[in-house]
Amino acid sequence: MTGAKTELFTIGYEQTTPDAFQQTLVRAGVDLVVDVRAVAASRRPGFSKTALSASIADKGIAYIHLRALGTPKEGRLAARSGDHAALMRIYDAHLSTPAAAAALEELAHLAAGRRLCLLCYERHVEGCHRLRLAQFLCERTGEDVEHLVADPF
Repeated sequence: MTGAKTELFTIGYEQTTPDAFQQTLVRAGVDLVVDVRAVAASRRPGFSKTALSASIADKGIAYIHLRALGTPKEGRLAARSGDHAALMRIYDAHLSTPAAAAALEELAHLAAGRRLCLLCYERHVEGCHRLRLAQFLCERTGEDVEHLVADPF
């Protein structure tokens, strides 16, 4: 790494509105959202890839989707059933795949000198794979992470 300071955040959009979500990003000074969902679609208006990227661009925040860092289907099923240990076991195995390993390197490169925020659905990071990604970035950059929680609806 270049030694550039990394500012790292995570956020989930569960139980919030697009406006509250955007305000949280702006207050934190985020300049890049990295969407780490396997499927960047949402039944929640404003949180699918196209709508989300356009709305945060209006706030001066860039967007990138790193699909390869999303949770495989079996991991998402484990998370929905509340089996967070299985989720993390499945996700850890996924991170060793060539596509995920390449995306991890891209993520580390993107983080250099940016105020980067990892995005997924779950409101609380403890039940989400973005916790593993934040841990990876913290190890690579030596920076701490702040887990943002937007105001609920």
